[in-house]
Amino acid sequence: MTVGTDHAPQLSTYPTRAELGRAAGAWAAEMLRLAIAENGRARVMLAAAPSQTETLAALAAEPGIDWSQVECFHLDEYVGLAPDAPQGFANWLRAALINKVPGATFRPIEVDGDPAVAARRYADLMGAEPFDLVLLGLGVNGHLAFNDPPADFDDPQSAKVVALDSTSRQQQVDEGNFPTLNDVPTHAVTVTIPRLLNARELIASVPGAAKRQAVQDTLTQPIGPNFPGTALRTHPRVKLFLDTESDPRAEH
Repeated sequence: MTVGTDHAPQLSTYPTRAELGRAAGAWAAEMLRLAIAENGRARVMLAAAPSQTETLAALAAEPGIDWSQVECFHLDEYVGLAPDAPQGFANWLRAALINKVPGATFRPIEVDGDPAVAARRYADLMGAEPFDLVLLGLGVNGHLAFNDPPADFDDPQSAKVVALDSTSRQQQVDEGNFPTLNDVPTHAVTVTIPRLLNARELIASVPGAAKRQAVQDTLTQPIGPNFPGTALRTHPRVKLFLDTESDPRAEH
């Protein structure tokens, strides 16, 4: 990609995951209320991961959001899980947010056959319209959605099938989502980096010591595919919410 201005994300650091979540959730709510006030509706892209638990809980509790005017998409989905598997990202998001905000429209990635067909179908469903808001995390290896390094910053597709690298799969075990590495799916459908960056505002909730190096790399490495998180620096409106464990500037 051709890198223009290197935008420094706006950083906020909090003593605990709970405080991080409340702050990120409050800002997300403000962005949704603003989009609805200006356009009569809002489109939001959601990440599904333990890092998002506190943020989504806070967002669900925020007053004054007309959820009937909110259309929710999500960043990725495993290939090969049973439809009712709790590790499925759509199922996780239903439990974490969607079921708590009656009236919201949820557009899940449905991998019910050929995953390449599912990816094309989701690309069509998203369309080309920018999202008002993207809520995302940052992988241990710096991935955004399941765009592992080396990530394609110029991908012409909006969604695609990817093979998950060993670091991403091990992260799922370390976070308690699967009992062993062999239980973690090897492939997923993911939204690509250009599509997730096609948004008015991005909020990254990144708590925990396991993410500290990924945060450091995102903020300091040259923008490029080997450090996918650096793509966030190509967007002018990114807020990065950290806790003292994930902030490389904090004393540990």
